[in-house]
Amino acid sequence: MAITKVWVEEGCTSCGLCEGTAPEVFEIDDVSEVIEGVDYSKYESEIKEAANDCPVEVIKFLES
Repeated sequence: MAITKVWVEEGCTSCGLCEGTAPEVFEIDDVSEVIEGVDYSKYESEIKEAANDCPVEVIKFLES
């Protein structure tokens, strides 16, 4: 199954963990945001690691 969508729900604390784990996918402005146009298939392990390690569990992804 491939990751087809990634998003950050409300509640992000801008800790920077996701950007540190997958800077090609996430960027911190006021809160974490997913970078538009990223080929998620190239960064699946990093996306899953960022979601699993998120201290407030707001990083979500969809696999299909």
